Amino acid sequence: TRVIRQTCPHVHVSGGLSNISFSFRGNNPVREAMHSVFLYHAIRAGLDMAIVNAGQLEVYDEIPAELRDAVEDVILNRHSEATDKLLELAPKYQGDGKAVVKEDLAWRDLPVNKRLEHALVKGITDFIEDDTEAARQAADKPLHVIEGPLMDGMNVVGDLFGEGKMFLPQVVKSARVMKKAVAYLQPYIEAEKSEDTKSNGKILLATVKGDVHDIGKNIVGVVLQCNNFEVVDMGVMVPCAAILQKAKEENVDMIGLSGLITPSLDEMVHVAKEMERLDFDLPLLIGGATTSKAHTAVKIEQNYHAPVAYVPNASRAVGVCQKLLNRESRDIYAKELAKEYDIVRDQHARKKPRSKPVTLAEARANAHVPDFSVPPVTPNKLGVTAVAADIATLRKYIDWTPFFLTWSLAGKYPRILTDEVVGEQAQSLFDDANEMLDNLIANGGLEAKGVMGLFPANRQDDDVVIYTDESRTDTLGVSHHLRQQTQKPKGANYCLSDFVAPAGSGIKDYIGAFAVTGGIGEDELAAQYDAQGDDYNAIMVKAVADRLAEAFAEYLHERVRKEFWGYAPDENLDNDALIREKYQGIRPAPGYAACPEHTEKQLIWDLLDAEKHTGMTLTESYAMWPGASVSGWYFSHPEARYFAVAKIQPDQLESYAERKGWDLQTAEKWLAPNLSD
Repeated sequence: TRVIRQTCPHVHVSGGLSNISFSFRGNNPVREAMHSVFLYHAIRAGLDMAIVNAGQLEVYDEIPAELRDAVEDVILNRHSEATDKLLELAPKYQGDGKAVVKEDLAWRDLPVNKRLEHALVKGITDFIEDDTEAARQAADKPLHVIEGPLMDGMNVVGDLFGEGKMFLPQVVKSARVMKKAVAYLQPYIEAEKSEDTKSNGKILLATVKGDVHDIGKNIVGVVLQCNNFEVVDMGVMVPCAAILQKAKEENVDMIGLSGLITPSLDEMVHVAKEMERLDFDLPLLIGGATTSKAHTAVKIEQNYHAPVAYVPNASRAVGVCQKLLNRESRDIYAKELAKEYDIVRDQHARKKPRSKPVTLAEARANAHVPDFSVPPVTPNKLGVTAVAADIATLRKYIDWTPFFLTWSLAGKYPRILTDEVVGEQAQSLFDDANEMLDNLIANGGLEAKGVMGLFPANRQDDDVVIYTDESRTDTLGVSHHLRQQTQKPKGANYCLSDFVAPAGSGIKDYIGAFAVTGGIGEDELAAQYDAQGDDYNAIMVKAVADRLAEAFAEYLHERVRKEFWGYAPDENLDNDALIREKYQGIRPAPGYAACPEHTEKQLIWDLLDAEKHTGMTLTESYAMWPGASVSGWYFSHPEARYFAVAKIQPDQLESYAERKGWDLQTAEKWLAPNLSD
C-alpha cells in the first residue's frame, strides 16, 4: 500500500480483509484480531477503504496483549518464528471467544470512571444507570460526571474512531450508552440549574427546505455527538432563513446541510448565496445522497467565501469538523479544499459526453416503436382505487438488500446472512428488524396506505394525454416526458411515451398511477426512540418503514397486473422474481432516471386525490411526506423498459418548457440535473 501511494499518490486503495485470516476459520477471536491489526496498520500505510464486518471487529486496544503481539508479528513479518507462535497460541482462543468475553464481568471490579469508559467503548447499557449514580455520588456536581468520566470515555471512543480502531456500528452503540447516562443525570443537573457542558464545538444540521429525508443526517449527528460536538438538529424541510436565524441564535461554529432529492441541490446553492449576502463567515458542510464533490465545487463553493466542505459520509464528518474549528487549521484546510475544487472544476470542464448529442427532431425520428399488433388490455377497473395493506402482508414483499446498505453492509440478501465477512452482523440486523416488524404487527405504531388509478390514455409526441373516460374527448391531464438525446447507433432514443399507443392510431391504450407509503407514524416512533436516547432504533424504524413503502409498491403493482388492470392474470412469481422484475410492465417514478423531472408528481397527486386517500403530501420541492413513500406511473406494454434520459439539449429544454407552460428560467430550474453545464 505504501508503495502504491508513493508511486501513484492520487490512486485510492481498497481491499477485503477476510483472506488474511482464512486459515483460522472457526476461530473468530483470532480472525477478528487479525482483521483489526491489519486494518490499524493498513490505514496508516494509506488504505482508503476496507471490506470488513465492522460490527464484529474487535477494538484494537481491547485485543489481549499476547494475541495482539502475536498477530502483529505475523502481519508485519517481524521474525521467522511469528507463524509458529501464533499457531501455538491460537487454540487458547478457539471456540466462541466472544461469548466468553461478553460474560466476563471482571471490568465491574474497576473504579467507576473506568467502568464508565468500558461501557462506552463496548456499548454496554446494562449497568449504566448504576455506574452513573456511583459517579454522581463521588462528584461535587452532577455536571462534573458529564464533563469528567463520561466525556473522558467519549474522547476515548472518538480517538479510537479517528484512529480506525472503532467503526460506525460500534459508535452508534456508544452514543446510546452516553445518552442514557446523560438522561439519568439531567434531572439532577436541572435541579442545580447548571450551565451547559463544554463541547468541542457546536454544529447546526438541517435537511434543506422541501426535503424530508434525514437518515444520513441523523447518523452524522450521532457520530459528531460521540466525538463531543454539540449538535443543533433542526430536522427536515428547514427554510434558509430559519437555518441562518438559528445559527445566529445558537452561535454555532458551522452549518451542515443535507438533502436527498435533486431540487435540494439548488436550495443548498441558495443557502450559500444567502450566507455570503448576510456576511456569514461560518464553514458550510454539504452532504446527502445527491450531493457530490463536483456539484459542491462547480455550483456551491464559488458562491461563498468561507470554507465549503463536501462530506461524503459520517466517518469523514469528525475529521472535517475538527479541521474547521481551529482558525489556523481552518485556513490550511481551506487552501487544500480550494486546490481540490480547482482540480475538480477543471476536470468537469474538460469532461466530454460518452456519445454525441443529437437534435430533438433526430431523437424523435429514432424513437422506439413498440409492436401494437396485439391490442392493449382494457383494465378491469378504471378510475381511482384506495388500497389498504397490513404490515404482515407487506413483510412478504420486502427487498432486504437495500436495508443492509443503509447500515453500510454490502451484499445481496439472503447470501449476506452467511457472508464470511459481514454475515454475523447482517444476521443481527436482520433479527432486530424482524423483531421490530413483529412488534409493529402486534402493537401497531406504523401504518401503510396507498391509492392507484387506471385511465384511458394515448401518446401525443413525447407526452401522454390522459382522458376522463373511454370517449377520449375530454382531457383529465397530460403527463410530460423527456427523450434520450444522444446518438444511439444500435438502439432507440427512448421516451416513456413511446410505450403508449399514439393518438389517432385507433388503438385504445391506458396508463396507471400510484402513490403508497409505509411511513404513517414513522416520525412519531423515531421521536419516541430519540427521547429514550436510542439512536439505533430511531434509525432502524425509518429504515424498516422505507422497506415497507417499497414492498407496498411491489405488492400493489402485482395486484394491478393480475387484478385491477388484469393484463397478466396468470402471473405466478415468487418475491425474488418480483425483485428481479421478471414481470410485464414497469412503474417508473418521477425524479428518477427515466422521468427525472419532479413536478410531474403533482399530476399523480391530482389524478389520484392522493392526499385525501393516503395523507401523503408533496413539499414545495416535490419531496413526498412521509419520507417512506413511493409514487409513479404504470406502463403495461411488454416492451416497456427502464432507461436513463441523461443530458438533454437546449431544443428539448425549450420544447419541454412550452409543453409545461413554463418560461425558460423555470424549466432550467427543474431540469438542471439534465442540462449540460
